[in-house]
Amino acid sequence: MVRPYAVTKGRTKPKSQLPLETLISSTETARAESGTLTPECQAISDLCREWRSVAEVSALLRLPLGVAQVLVADMSEQGLLQIMSSNNTDSRPNANLLERVLSGLRKL
Repeated sequence: MVRPYAVTKGRTKPKSQLPLETLISSTETARAESGTLTPECQAISDLCREWRSVAEVSALLRLPLGVAQVLVADMSEQGLLQIMSSNNTDSRPNANLLERVLSGLRKL
C-alpha cells in the first residue's frame, strides 16, 4: 500500500480546480503510454475508457478524493485525460443532476 502523499508527491491541491462532477475520459495517448504510467494513473486511464466523474473515479478506485483530483489534473495537463467542459454559465446546479444525486442517495 502506497501512502496518498507519496502518490501525489506531497501535493494536496490540484493545479486546476476540478469539481466532483467533472466528467473525464482517457485519450488515445493514455492508451498508447499504458506501460509507462504509474499504477494509479493506469487504473484511472483504464476506468475512464467511458466518461466518468472525478467522484466516481475516487470511489471506484478507493482513492481519497484529493488524491484523485490531483492525479486527474496532472493527467489532463499531460494530455492523458480529456475533460468535458461545461458551457453552462449559470451558477445554479442543473435540476436533472440534483434529481439523479438524490435518487442515488436514496439507493444507499
